This record gives sequence, structure tokens and C-alpha cells, in this order.
Amino acid sequence: MNTARFSALKKESSNMEAESLRSKSEKSSMEQANSSDAARVLRNRRKWRTISFTLIGVLVFIIILIIILAFTVFKAKRPVTTIDDVSLRDLNFSVNLARLQVLLNATVDVDLSITNPNKVGFKFKDSNAELNYRGQQVGEVPIPAGKISADETLPMNVTLTLMADRLISDAKFFSDVMSGELPLSTRTEIPGKVNVMNLFRIRVVSTSSCDFTVFLFNSSVGDQSCKYKTQF
Repeated sequence: MNTARFSALKKESSNMEAESLRSKSEKSSMEQANSSDAARVLRNRRKWRTISFTLIGVLVFIIILIIILAFTVFKAKRPVTTIDDVSLRDLNFSVNLARLQVLLNATVDVDLSITNPNKVGFKFKDSNAELNYRGQQVGEVPIPAGKISADETLPMNVTLTLMADRLISDAKFFSDVMSGELPLSTRTEIPGKVNVMNLFRIRVVSTSSCDFTVFLFNSSVGDQSCKYKTQF
């Protein structure tokens, strides 16, 4: 009986030891699994952190590159409108001394060009060219909207007809005609914008004006003086 009891106790002790070993084994396995999961999470965090820093670095580099290009290679420059030539196409005039009346018909051809020195295109809006006599507008012609490519010069020709009826009341007009010299001027104002890399839109206005004299007795143009201005 003692032998049977001893055997039972021994078997129970063996079972307890086996259960203890199994519990330790399971605990060790769980600790290893937890440790492995924690290491995996840490690695993933480091991986995403590295990717995030890389993306931020690339984005910052691109932004800096765009800014550098925008203020160097693609820096907005001033488009210039130049009046290349002013010529007289038609001129007919007569003077009625009895009535102190002047009949005058004149057509002026203006050759002008718009130069775009930028590395990007220049779009300009509808505008006009004016013909003036002593500050008074006596003729006008529209200039349609358009676009000029990078580093391109666009030539234009406009024809202005002098509307003499506007000068009948001007006391100086009769004396100018009698002297044979008619002071006139042309003016163009072309507004537009330069689009830099589809990020910066810079508005500009290119203005040109030319003073000249029409010599009535030989139907010629002289004393030409031009000024050019561009505003951002």
C-alpha cells in the first residue's frame, strides 16, 4: 500500500513537473512571440520614418529647384514693343483761304514688333494703336489678342487713318497745315501676362510711343523720336 501511494505521489510529482515545464515553455514562447512582434513593429516604424523623411527631402528639393529656376532661368523679363517704321501711305489736303478751312485725308502705316525675351510664352490681350495730334486722339485701330513664344519677336503692321473732322475746331491745326508740318504721334499699350512654369502669372504692360512730323508739301515723314516702357 505504501508502495502504491509512493508511486501515485511520484506520478503526481512528475505530472506537476511536466505541467510546470510546459507552462514555462509556453511562457517563453509567448515572450519570444511578443519580442518578435515588438521588433517587427519597430522595424516597420523605422522603415516608414525613413520613407517619410526621404519623401519630404525630395519634395523640399523639388520646391527649392522650382524656386531657383523661377528666379534664374525662367525669371520674368520685360516684353518690349518697338515701333520700327512710320510711313505715309496716302495724303490729300487742300486749303480754302477764304473760309480758313482745311480738308485733309491721311493714312499712316506703322510697323511695330513685340519681342518676348522670356523662356516661356507671353500672352497679350486685345489692345489698340492710337494716332494723336498734339495730345488729341485723331485715329485708332484695334490690335487683336495673341501669344508670342519664348525668345520670339512678333512683327505687326497697323494702318491708322487720320480723322480730320476732329481737328476743325483746333486753332493750331490751320497754322500747322499752312507751315507744311503736321506734328503727330502714335501710341500702343499692350497688356499681357507671362506664365512661369504654370505656377507664377506675372502681368505686364508694354507701352511704346513715337513722335513724328508729316511734311505735307513733299508727302514724307521725319523727325521721328520713340520711347518704350514696360511695367510689371
